[in-house]
Amino acid sequence: MKVAVDFEECLKDSPRFRAALEEVEGDVAELELKLEKLVKLCIAMIDTGKAFCAANKHFMNGIRDLAQYSNKDVIVETSLTKFSDSLQEMINYHTTLFDQTQRSIKTQLQMFVKEDIRKFKDAKKQFEKVSEEKENALAKNAQVQRNKQHEVEEATNILTATRKCFRHIALDYVLQINVLQSKRRSEILKSMLSFMYAHLTFFHQGYDLFSELRPYMNDLGAQLDQLGVDAAKEKRDMEQKHSTIQQKDFSSDDTKLEYNVDAANGIVMEGYLFKRASNAFKTWNRRWFSIQNNQLVYQKKFKDNPTVVVEDLRLCTVKHCEDIERRFCFEVVSPTKSCMLQADSEKLRQAWIKAVQTSIATAYREKGDESEKLEKKSSSPSTGSLESGSESKEKLLKGESALQRVQCIGGNITCCDCGLADPRWASINLGITLCIECSGIHRSLGVHFSKVRSLTLDTWEPELLKLMCELGNDVINRIYEAKVERMGVKKPQPGSQRQEKEDYIRAKYVEKKFVERQPASVSPEHGTKVLPQSQEEKRHNIPEKSPLAGEHVTASPTAVAVSSDEVRRESLFCPDELDSLFSYFDTSSKLRSIRSSDSGTQHSANDRREHLASTISTNSLYEPEGEKRDSCLFHDSKQLHPGLQLYRAAYEKNLPDMAEALAHGADVNWVNTEENKATPLIQAVLGGSLVTCEFLLQNGANVNHRDVKGRGPLHHGTVLGHTGQVCLFLKRGANQHATDEEGKDPLSIAVEAANADIVTLLRLARMNEEMRESEGLYGQPGDETYQDIFRDFSQMASNNPEKLNRFQQSDSQKS
Repeated sequence: MKVAVDFEECLKDSPRFRAALEEVEGDVAELELKLEKLVKLCIAMIDTGKAFCAANKHFMNGIRDLAQYSNKDVIVETSLTKFSDSLQEMINYHTTLFDQTQRSIKTQLQMFVKEDIRKFKDAKKQFEKVSEEKENALAKNAQVQRNKQHEVEEATNILTATRKCFRHIALDYVLQINVLQSKRRSEILKSMLSFMYAHLTFFHQGYDLFSELRPYMNDLGAQLDQLGVDAAKEKRDMEQKHSTIQQKDFSSDDTKLEYNVDAANGIVMEGYLFKRASNAFKTWNRRWFSIQNNQLVYQKKFKDNPTVVVEDLRLCTVKHCEDIERRFCFEVVSPTKSCMLQADSEKLRQAWIKAVQTSIATAYREKGDESEKLEKKSSSPSTGSLESGSESKEKLLKGESALQRVQCIGGNITCCDCGLADPRWASINLGITLCIECSGIHRSLGVHFSKVRSLTLDTWEPELLKLMCELGNDVINRIYEAKVERMGVKKPQPGSQRQEKEDYIRAKYVEKKFVERQPASVSPEHGTKVLPQSQEEKRHNIPEKSPLAGEHVTASPTAVAVSSDEVRRESLFCPDELDSLFSYFDTSSKLRSIRSSDSGTQHSANDRREHLASTISTNSLYEPEGEKRDSCLFHDSKQLHPGLQLYRAAYEKNLPDMAEALAHGADVNWVNTEENKATPLIQAVLGGSLVTCEFLLQNGANVNHRDVKGRGPLHHGTVLGHTGQVCLFLKRGANQHATDEEGKDPLSIAVEAANADIVTLLRLARMNEEMRESEGLYGQPGDETYQDIFRDFSQMASNNPEKLNRFQQSDSQKS
């Protein structure tokens, strides 16, 4: 309650004044108690809120752990990851709310209590003191006798001075009271209003976050309904199957074991058998046997690696054994050993014998068709390649390091599309950073327009991180927002509605409305014909043949050919390491034969290098078909057909020009029919840039497209000795079995060039592929050691390329 004290009453020092003072002092004392209590409650609330956020964060981490555990269930993993991301955002919103509460309630009201109310208390003390002095002066003045003139004058002077001081201090006290009564209203309401606005912002942010998540939650709910229906149906089917099986006769297990030569999992037959040990005691042990991949194997436990009894069923025979005391025995005999087995019944023994005999016949048939299968395999992408860098078990860069490096690029500290500060998401094929809302809109465009990845939650390969650092928001916006101001289009702001942002982003990247359209391709002086891949298949005249192929006339033979007296180039692996690597992957007689044939070629490396030098100098793609051409004949790249602009920019390692060409509609797999049907990806290989190759691959370039010489990017990278590119192409699914017009695959080219690092990569990839095929691990990345080696090469190619370029450096020094 506001209580005002009149200044006139103050001068009178009337009982009304004293009563008003008493009422004000009591009110202020109560106000102080209420405010101090409110501040204490605010502190307790903030501490409790922080504890809640910490507990919520632990809970969110538990959800993420559950999502990682459920990585085999795509729906569960995706849903839990998305929910944990949303909860993390809510934790951030809660933290902001508590910070604002501390500023508005705790800090502001504490300052009011400590400063304004303390001033009031100090003024009160001075007033009470001078008031007491005034009463004493009045009493002393009244007690002085009339005949003592000296005392009368002294008492009178003291009373006059005391009254004057009282009036001054009383007026100051009344002023302090009235100021406090006026200020208390604004201070309390201002702090509470700030507190309520903090809540408004918190709930608004939460509403926007879950409004964006709501469609996904609705879809997930519909999926759960369908899953419930499917689960009920499966339950009924299982109950019916359970009932049917219960009605069967289980007096004998003979009917449970049947063989199937064409089984989808490659297992012809499996089941328990007793095996006689080869030790002196001839003990019998029960083991789980199976016939698969033309081998007879057994396991003691499922987690154990299978023990191979017979490596090749074509070399063995099977027969009954009636000369031992145990019943139902049969023997599998190979050239090196024999294995005595016992079934549980006569029917099972006959079934196993027939299964082994049938598998032997099937193995002979498959051997005759092996050459045909190899041809089919060579026409398809290598299954031994790594499917994607994001599927590696360990990534090279992760979290804040990727965020800090990417945000150092021009314009990347704000969202590329709405300008929100501190973006945590990126489009890896565009090379831009995005806020969480714009990243969701980019995802809805499809991966053919934008591939979204988190800068803090996802892991980053080194070549992909370097790609992000080569572009950036400023570069891309100069291309995709070239006409925004001229068209009078308003760019969305961080607070804009989602629909407004979505319309703008779709117009920017899908419809490309703001891209500066270039004039039609000009007709150059030297009419080289290029055929872009469009629906009309129109022909465009372009300048004389690009010198990009011809520029390597002298460089390529030097980079590839090695004189006969040159010492063989040392590998990044020492000989002992290479032996251990090959012995690690050497798991079958087939691989051992490959290794022995390859090792024989090492003794004649000098002869092969001389042959390769002459072969490449006469037949290579890099030899000019006519007169050498100079790069000064190029027309302005801005006047070229987008496909040709992309083609030339790829060689020149100019990523902004490549991004501009794609924005103008260039086909990433555009073929230059006048330059050996080379693509921009092949030109990127010739240019020697790993990042340029990664940019094209992220934008859909075909890693297995071959030119007129039958050479794909992997061939070219091998010929030029670009180890980092070879590693990248193998990871991205390049077919290492493809041969050029001379019948050479990349491995044979690398062996002739004595390039030990590339030979190592190609052999490891091939061995890994054969291991996965022999073990039936199709569609999986393969052995961990193989993946570790490729990760090391990727890291070296991106961060220490000089270690992979010693071959070119030694040649340049000699020249």
